[in-house]
Amino acid sequence: MDAVKRLVVGRALPSEGLQETLLPKRLALPIFASDPLSSVAYATQEILLVLTLGGLAYLHFTTWVAVAVVGLMAVVVLSYRQVVHAYPSGGGSYEVVSTNLGASAGLVVAASLLVDYVMTVAVSVASGVDNIISAFPSWNEHRTALAVGFVALLATVNLRGLRESGRAFAAPTYLFVTGIAVLCATGLIRWLVGDAPVAESARYGIVPDPGDTDLAGLALLLLVLRAFSSGCTALTGVEAISNGVPAFRKPKSRNAAATMAAMGLIAVLMFSGITALAMISDVRITADTCRLTGFEGDCRTVPQRTVIAQLAAAVFGGSDGFGFFYIQAATALVLILAANTAFNGFPLLASILAQHRYLPHQLHTRGDRLAFSNGILALALVAAALLWAYDASVTSLIHLYILGVFTSFTLSQTGMVRHWNGMLREEATPAARRRIHTARVINAVGAVVTGLVLVIVLLTKFTQGAYLAVIAAVLLWLMMRGIRRHYDNTAAELAVTDAAEASALPSRVRAVVLVSKVHKPTLRALAYARATRPDELEALTVAVDPEEARALRERWDAYGIEVPLKTLESPYREVTRPVVAYVRALHRDSPRDVVSVFVPEYVVGRWWENFLHNQSALWLKGRLLFLPGVMVTSVPWQLSSSVRRRRRATPRAPGAVRRGEPPTPTHVVPPVTDASSERR
Repeated sequence: MDAVKRLVVGRALPSEGLQETLLPKRLALPIFASDPLSSVAYATQEILLVLTLGGLAYLHFTTWVAVAVVGLMAVVVLSYRQVVHAYPSGGGSYEVVSTNLGASAGLVVAASLLVDYVMTVAVSVASGVDNIISAFPSWNEHRTALAVGFVALLATVNLRGLRESGRAFAAPTYLFVTGIAVLCATGLIRWLVGDAPVAESARYGIVPDPGDTDLAGLALLLLVLRAFSSGCTALTGVEAISNGVPAFRKPKSRNAAATMAAMGLIAVLMFSGITALAMISDVRITADTCRLTGFEGDCRTVPQRTVIAQLAAAVFGGSDGFGFFYIQAATALVLILAANTAFNGFPLLASILAQHRYLPHQLHTRGDRLAFSNGILALALVAAALLWAYDASVTSLIHLYILGVFTSFTLSQTGMVRHWNGMLREEATPAARRRIHTARVINAVGAVVTGLVLVIVLLTKFTQGAYLAVIAAVLLWLMMRGIRRHYDNTAAELAVTDAAEASALPSRVRAVVLVSKVHKPTLRALAYARATRPDELEALTVAVDPEEARALRERWDAYGIEVPLKTLESPYREVTRPVVAYVRALHRDSPRDVVSVFVPEYVVGRWWENFLHNQSALWLKGRLLFLPGVMVTSVPWQLSSSVRRRRRATPRAPGAVRRGEPPTPTHVVPPVTDASSERR
């Protein structure tokens, strides 16, 4: 098993190797910005899908919606650059809000981001699979299996550590950016010279949705706002860099801010280019293919190509050339790898929450490769379950998306305004005050704009599935509050309030050795119990079968064991209940005494042998551990099947050779002794 783990994950790294995993900007960009960079592949498509609900007449709003999305992205990027400089410890929105608006508001952000990270994985992978199917339509029936398989692959790569995942994901991200740049440049040049590309769907007509015909006034406004909220998927993952500042090389804040600026500029250029090309080439796309007039093929089974696929075919002269397959391969790959933004953000945020006692402590533990392995596995399992439940459909999953992002955007920018207000009260230098005023204005604008978008998203997407994301975030918020309450109560209960309590000794120790047969494990347990020098020592057995109990007593006397043996009658053939009742009675008779129960147990070498041994001991220990004033001690006896494991040399710690440590000796199997020597 360990060999398989090493093959998949790699060799374990020492804690002092953490510094070696820090990222230069060229690797940090594909790791933390692959989500917002890749989301341009479906952001334009989501705008068109909404506008075509009313038919072709409303597609001219695409340009204005895209301009609004670009302006919003610029505001958010500028705002988060302030966060990176002000809070470089890696908490991002959660730290900003917790510090400035309180712990409850911080948990709202944390719950929203955790839900959104899961949705990032699900939507990115599902969209990537869509682009694969656009190139190979016959794979449509394997959509869900492909999506779940890609999630498993991403989790495996991330378990190997940040730096290795960066190397794996850098090339696809840069290939995608290059491909989209060539696609947009070629298409726009062709348009300028009078040879505008024409999409394969340009000849299709679209039958308006029955509920969205002849829109005007408020209904038209809601349609445009809904298209805008769908286009805002281009902003997902923007905050990931502010959460990952500790992973950058020094100077961390400056490198993170530069990476964020580069990400924003590239994303704006690509989104603008794709939207412009979609309008020039007259792309027409709907969620329901059967609403298209002139569509060739069975609309119930044959999916329509994605916007990116249609643009690639139009610009590069068909769907059978190198350019088309390059764009499809790069897009599918980067969309699937875009989930890596969440695989870095989710475990890091979960680790911070665990450190603050809002999530289980195990999520704060680094794995063999210095990655937060438990967080990576938790994210992969939830995202895979979501993909399976929704059949990896982007159209179904997209409605659960974005809400969490804009919740964190709005609250974090509000928190930053309060942060700058506090600094203004302490700062007296005019130059510094001017700088703070400028930063506060940026964050204030960001808070207002993202707050408006949050309201729009909530109004336009709530009934279409966003309510599920709200419910999930509320449940997460309640769960984290409950976990924190449990940890606080436990800490208060375990705290030493009186120094005398730490050194107080029990009045007596009464030892009880559980006996089922007279054999070597029993004799070892008796010998160990005597070595602890208790005030009283007795052996205890339960008479499930009178004949076996009588034979046990005869053997006990024949061996001359000096420890008194007490037999409990059990007419209903129970073992656990009589033992627990007897031990409870011992403590009740002398509350100041400690009752120490010794349980002989077998150590086996094969996993399936655990089902054949130790079952009674397991149940007994489980019940005895809940009794006050009772200590339970397991006394192991190694069976021959464990010899193979015992003979394995203990692995040497990393760096043992460099430190000159001698090899760890192989465990020596103790000689088997007979009953008389065991008594001696």
